[in-house]
Amino acid sequence: MNFQSVCVLGLGYIGLPTASTFATHGIRVVGVDVNQGIVDGLRGGQIHIYEPGLRSLVQDALQSGQLTVSSQVPEADAFVIAVPTPFHEDKSADLSYVISAAEMILPCLRRGNLVVLESTSPPLTTLDVVRPILEKSGLVAGEDFHLAYSPERVLPGQILRELVENTRIIGGVTEASARAGRDLYATFVRGEIILTDATTAEMVKLMENTYRDVNIAIANEFSRLADRFGVDVWEAIRLANRHPRVKILNPGPGVGGHCISVDPWFLVQAAPDLTPLIHTARDVNDSQPRFVLQMVQRALGNLHGKTIAALGLAYKPDVDDLRESPAVEVIHLLVNAGATVQVFEPFKPDFVIPGATSHPSLDEAVAGADALLLLVGHQQLRELDPASVAGLTSARIAMDCVGGWSPQAWRAAGFTIHRLGVGKDPR
Repeated sequence: MNFQSVCVLGLGYIGLPTASTFATHGIRVVGVDVNQGIVDGLRGGQIHIYEPGLRSLVQDALQSGQLTVSSQVPEADAFVIAVPTPFHEDKSADLSYVISAAEMILPCLRRGNLVVLESTSPPLTTLDVVRPILEKSGLVAGEDFHLAYSPERVLPGQILRELVENTRIIGGVTEASARAGRDLYATFVRGEIILTDATTAEMVKLMENTYRDVNIAIANEFSRLADRFGVDVWEAIRLANRHPRVKILNPGPGVGGHCISVDPWFLVQAAPDLTPLIHTARDVNDSQPRFVLQMVQRALGNLHGKTIAALGLAYKPDVDDLRESPAVEVIHLLVNAGATVQVFEPFKPDFVIPGATSHPSLDEAVAGADALLLLVGHQQLRELDPASVAGLTSARIAMDCVGGWSPQAWRAAGFTIHRLGVGKDPR
């Protein structure tokens, strides 16, 4: 199929890069978002997301006229749904954004169109949720219009490269729909494009992130065991990984982001009787911030009257994405335990956490602190010179939750350092 126009619904971390990439490859694109502030900001040249290279890509797409933004869905040859799929308090999937997007497409749907759902969704969402909404048009999915599911599989910080280079999975409600999806993404995808059915494609995305979540959970459990047995978990992992068939991940304060911390719950929701391992892994990773709190309490004692400089809030290093961040949860726990928390997040210095104080610079965050707490391994935080930091604060206790600081260097600068997963020898 030949696509002249595409409408991308949702201009977030995936939708905006996708819309801009289509536009810079010769397709007329209308990016749609229900947040008028985002629409107005983009029209004024303001990019609301930090991602390396994204600002120039979006500006090029807008200035060329190939990309326009709107709060209304126009007619188009293809529609790409890239809206959030968060979860409710009970961990069930919140598909309200997907449903709303499909309903917005409905009045514009025409014979021969292609609709692609990219939002991470529970199995059967394409068939049982999106299809019935679109078929209210009187058109039949797979016969009168094409319908497919194609999950995003990119890493924040490398989105623009991986969007083009990664393998792309296209799952159609029919083979013809899958082929139509292939024709659309072949506009810019240089990686392999593999065709399957819609439900398999949905499950592939969930399997990928669930696999990673389970592997992180065992690393986090190892950190707790090492703490109890007086072992340095970082050394133990390095040694275990010398085995040719072992690749243990690194522990940390938990798991965040909109994918790994969310997607496994969609499988648990869909089949709770078949997913005890997945459920347990989620429980382990969700409880890791409390393990960090216990580490801080052992280092400082009663936290009432103590001031902690918390460094980093993002869910992973060198991005500004704070969705489901375990670092944010650690801050909540510290505040509830009575600590005064001074926060420095270099990628979102003005982010507000109730009960804590955000600072625009490291100097302000560490001033007057009793201890420093490294929660995210941003490069600029990992590379801090401990001797220089010692000149900024009277604190002489440093706590490292991500294995980012050299214990020898920090001790040499006069700090007592506590590290996640490094216990005192009980013997």
